[in-house]
Amino acid sequence: MEVRRRTAKSLVAKLSSVSELTRTEALCELRLITKHDPDARSVIADAGAIPYLSETLYSSSPDAQENAAATLLNLSINAKEALMSTRGLLDAISHVLRHHGSSASTPDAAVQSAAATLHSLLIVDSYRPIIGAKRDIVYALIDIVKCPNSPPRSVKDALKALFGASLYALNRSTMIQLGIVAPLFGLIMKDGRVGLVEDATAVVAQIAGCEESEEAFRKVSGVGVLVDLLDATTGSSIRIKENSVSALLNLARCGGERAVEDVRRMGLGVFDGINDVAENGSAKGKNKAVALLNLLDARGLSGSSDGSSGNLFRDS
Repeated sequence: MEVRRRTAKSLVAKLSSVSELTRTEALCELRLITKHDPDARSVIADAGAIPYLSETLYSSSPDAQENAAATLLNLSINAKEALMSTRGLLDAISHVLRHHGSSASTPDAAVQSAAATLHSLLIVDSYRPIIGAKRDIVYALIDIVKCPNSPPRSVKDALKALFGASLYALNRSTMIQLGIVAPLFGLIMKDGRVGLVEDATAVVAQIAGCEESEEAFRKVSGVGVLVDLLDATTGSSIRIKENSVSALLNLARCGGERAVEDVRRMGLGVFDGINDVAENGSAKGKNKAVALLNLLDARGLSGSSDGSSGNLFRDS
């Protein structure tokens, strides 16, 4: 451990060198150490590396930005509190995210590491309202999803960060105000990559759980899109179907009777899709499907011939 401390102090000292070559070599070494030696992460954070790494995110050197962002991502695994207590860190991450895909572009790899760092930090419940209050960060993540030139990896990392933020209920209305709904549904309808659609529908399911969702979803025919995803002919994965059911359930609960009627108007086909999840989904998915069926008064449409009024579906 003492060797790790001496190494960390030496490398951190080099981060403030006047020599760009010395700084670059130190950054590269820190990136490798934090990737391959989990025990060294907290030692490097304690040695004071984070403020230097944060400042380097503003660098005009793409390589320096990429190495600093990757090192911060590695540190976020074991040193979340140290990152969140560093003044200006979130502003530096915001800077990287906001400069994605521009003419003086931040490297895609740095953007991806910055978004992944947020996702890592958002695992902690108490950090969700702090990060969600940074509207510039939320807007930048949404813009990455919206931008047609964003690499799939950048979109995926942005979606995961947005999902983490949406787990805090009060962030959902902010995300809707900043225009998240249209890009999400646009991705769902136009993108054929299953992984991205799964991640997008996971975010949709969360943001559906606020009062503002009903009107925002109506503008993009969101209920119709979610119901279509439940149709067997679309070939949606079970995860996509479960996310769609979760979104419809949250929308119906938060949007009131008007939202419930929107789902009912989709016809009997919607009940077939929900029934499929109730029978073949995960335990959590089954529970949500049954809750949605009950909310829609679906029992009368799918009741058994023996007149039983009990629950038709069993968790396994």
